Amino acid sequence: MSNIKSKPDATLVIGAGELGMAMLGALTEPGRSAKGQSLSVLLRPLPTGEASRSQKDLADRLWKMGVEIVRADLAAETEEGLAAIFADFPTVICCTGFVGGSGTQRKITAAVLKARVERYVPWQFGVDYDIVGRGSGQEVFDEQSDVRDMLRAQTRTHWIIVSTGMFTSFLFEPSFGLVDLDHGRVHALGSWENRLTVTIPEDIGRLTTAILAQEPPIDDAVVYVAGDTLSYAQLANTVECFLGRPVERILWSMAKLRSEVAAHPDDGMRKYHLAFARDTGVAWDKERTFNFAQGIPVTDVPTWLEKRASCPSPAAPEAPVAA
Repeated sequence: MSNIKSKPDATLVIGAGELGMAMLGALTEPGRSAKGQSLSVLLRPLPTGEASRSQKDLADRLWKMGVEIVRADLAAETEEGLAAIFADFPTVICCTGFVGGSGTQRKITAAVLKARVERYVPWQFGVDYDIVGRGSGQEVFDEQSDVRDMLRAQTRTHWIIVSTGMFTSFLFEPSFGLVDLDHGRVHALGSWENRLTVTIPEDIGRLTTAILAQEPPIDDAVVYVAGDTLSYAQLANTVECFLGRPVERILWSMAKLRSEVAAHPDDGMRKYHLAFARDTGVAWDKERTFNFAQGIPVTDVPTWLEKRASCPSPAAPEAPVAA
């Protein structure tokens, strides 16, 4: 396959969900795009017949942002078919996670490498998979380790992994079950001293854009960012401060978490509970992050709570991590 890009200054963002739209918003900020650069987004093909209102609204919003739409089904398309699409773009940023099913991230990465994309930001916006490794109890984490192995085994395509931790909103997502604001209840996974790093999608978009713009370029590296890093005990204290009253604190022990997964082996949320019940790999000090080093302001948990207090609950992301 030719390595001559038909769009020499083009970037392709895969997906326009919560993270994808945040990434596109950051990439299209005034003064961010240089003359001659173009931005495209890969979306699913439209269904047969007339597009829905939400699909029309999304297309209109993207058009106003100056973003071109490319259509392909990640689950159904072949590796070769995806590679033919990716070959037009020097930079590809994957902002769609596991909705395509098991193996999708490996297929996307293989297609990126086959297309000889110059710079790739994979869907690794989550925990430190080098530390977590395989066998965490969450199978999708194993696939993320496979993606890292694929990228490190070659030298043609430069890559940047942005480790962000969990989406901040998922701390308060009822289906995840960590924080119940209505009833004033906070659960800890494994230990009250275990920590989590969290970041909002808008900050992930801004920080990824800033990382890509660094000179000299950051290539073939894992870059850590964080909106906040806090223990479950600190999370409970934060919720108490926000609510203005004591909260009920409930520890889910490792024994309980393992028994829950054993009893419900197909329950993804229970697997995530076990995967995050760790003292390594899911949190890092803010002082070692890119945003701290660059002096870039980010949204911490107290600020997020204050901003969201009077707003409707955000839609649940597909997983408790952006990865």
